[in-house]
Amino acid sequence: MLHLRHFVGRSTLRVLLLASASFAVAGGVVLATHAEAAPVVQSSPVLASDRLSVEVAGQGPDVILIPGFASSREVWRAEAERLKATHRVHLVQLAGFAGEPWTHGDGPFVEPAVEALARYIRDSGLQRPAIIGHSMGGMSAVMLAQRHPDFVGRVMSVDSLPFFSALFGPTATVESARPFAQQAAAGILAADEAGFRAGQAQGAIGYSRTPATRAAMVEWSVASDRQAMASAISDVMTTDLRPGLAAMTTPVWAIYAADEDGGAPAAMADALWTREYAALPGVRMIRVDGSRHFIMADQPERFAEIVDQFLAD
Repeated sequence: MLHLRHFVGRSTLRVLLLASASFAVAGGVVLATHAEAAPVVQSSPVLASDRLSVEVAGQGPDVILIPGFASSREVWRAEAERLKATHRVHLVQLAGFAGEPWTHGDGPFVEPAVEALARYIRDSGLQRPAIIGHSMGGMSAVMLAQRHPDFVGRVMSVDSLPFFSALFGPTATVESARPFAQQAAAGILAADEAGFRAGQAQGAIGYSRTPATRAAMVEWSVASDRQAMASAISDVMTTDLRPGLAAMTTPVWAIYAADEDGGAPAAMADALWTREYAALPGVRMIRVDGSRHFIMADQPERFAEIVDQFLAD
């Protein structure tokens, strides 16, 4: 399998899910984190389905927090603890990731999860909650707003793109990305346990500046269901939400990272995010310097400031 470095700059590889195409070379990659290294936590959700579970804490305006690829809801724990004094926080855990059971074989991942979240919003009587999603969770939040605009008040997309395979270049399409998506999925399934764990540790360096965060990434990805991961990466790499951006009326903030020491240089990140969100009316883009993919872990104080501004806007 060809490595993504054949197609995009090395510093760009820390961006989002497409680094998963390096599974056959590195044995795997992970996108899950927390401020502290910790084992998988089996929570007691207030709602559980075969696609996701949700924990709720606090009182006030509703905020839904969606983790990304192979992530635990614990990626949001520190932010949820801070927000619950003023908001009712809904912490999502996607099935198949970080120990959450997966019962769907090689079936689709992203669209069913988005529809399950829409049902949760409807059935819980939530009135246009704010939604904050990281990585694949950010893409899912944009998809939710496109499909169910009356269910969503506003969206914050954290280091996420409407078409992840745009990292192959501006001419990338769903069809041109499909072979690499298939290779990424096959690599996830084929890696043995030792190689998979080693690959997680190697890949984690590019996703966070924080050693404890990197350690946590490995544990959550190892606890994830391999078939769920394969299905998810295949979906993400072949989902292009850009055609629906121009018609969106939901306010969207796109927060993205830049790091001159091992991450994406600012100019590269600016160009990529500006290009990919160009069709979205009124999008507010904010770059966070000194951070890799997991902004909430690498720059927690700056991230908290942005979240507060987003929720107050």
